[in-house]
Amino acid sequence: MTTDFRAHFTAHQQVVQDSLDKLESASEAAARALVDALRNGRKVVTFGNGGSSAEASHFVEELMGRFRKKRRPFPAICLTSDSGTVTCISNDFGYEALFERQVEAFVQSGDVAVALTTSGKSENIVRALRAAKERGGVTIALTGEAGLTGVQADYLVAVPSADSAYIQEVHLMLIHVWCEAVDRALAGD
Repeated sequence: MTTDFRAHFTAHQQVVQDSLDKLESASEAAARALVDALRNGRKVVTFGNGGSSAEASHFVEELMGRFRKKRRPFPAICLTSDSGTVTCISNDFGYEALFERQVEAFVQSGDVAVALTTSGKSENIVRALRAAKERGGVTIALTGEAGLTGVQADYLVAVPSADSAYIQEVHLMLIHVWCEAVDRALAGD
């Protein structure tokens, strides 16, 4: 059996380098928005489909548990973590409404809605971001190079790649950068 080990790691390195060159400003701005919201007692609401859902959940567990420093838990929720809610909304209202309905229930003014989407065009993501903005939420979108289709985000962090695997790998790195920013700014609170 042979693998494309070296090819994958080399391509990953290129996407990381391109991201390093292009995303610092957008990532720092999003980190400040997250820190400000948590400092002011607001919550973080995350969502995504497939692998992005797993990363959205990972972000929440880092905020509620801990990243590197032992600190108080921060209010965060992943909208794909409750299978009963996911299946109920999908069945009764359609998959396109899955995150929108939950955003309408949870997001209040000043909360941060973090959408993870490699394509940037999933209807359930687009509708949820619109709903978050309508409710006064701060919106952050982690996408691939295509950005977002059909909606704007307050903070768009678009990984310069069209390959979902590399996009998700960089999304995870960005999540960890943001968790480090939260730890650095708020661990003593």
